[in-house]
Amino acid sequence: MDSILRAAGMYVALMLLFRVAGRRSLGDLTTFDFVLLLIIGEATQQALLGDDFSFVNAMLVISTLIVLDVGLSLAKLNSKRLARLLDGHATLVVEHGRFLHHRMRRARLTEDDILESARDSQGIEKLEQIKFAIIERNGKISVIAEE
Repeated sequence: MDSILRAAGMYVALMLLFRVAGRRSLGDLTTFDFVLLLIIGEATQQALLGDDFSFVNAMLVISTLIVLDVGLSLAKLNSKRLARLLDGHATLVVEHGRFLHHRMRRARLTEDDILESARDSQGIEKLEQIKFAIIERNGKISVIAEE
């Protein structure tokens, strides 16, 4: 029972920490982000398993995490409020060639991040060519070009 409680507690704690840390898609991870994730994974393993490194305990912890994940996914289907709390929402950061700096600060994005995404996804070279840039719930930046 101790393993189940530790797994549930760690799941909730990590969900909260990553929600506070902000969105970033896996494709946009920096080397620092990747190293941080590796360290977090190691620290999490220590906290989840405690002193019991048995196969049964590991399967119990993994099963608990999967049940929590599936349960929250199902709960998000029934509650838009819970879905928004856990997953966030899309955020407009460029509108008709103008940066929305207050939203960018909140999302911890720079002008260069948005322009890089515009070049990469749409071949856009100038800010004026961007109709909208939106940070999606998964952290990816979607760019819609001016026509």
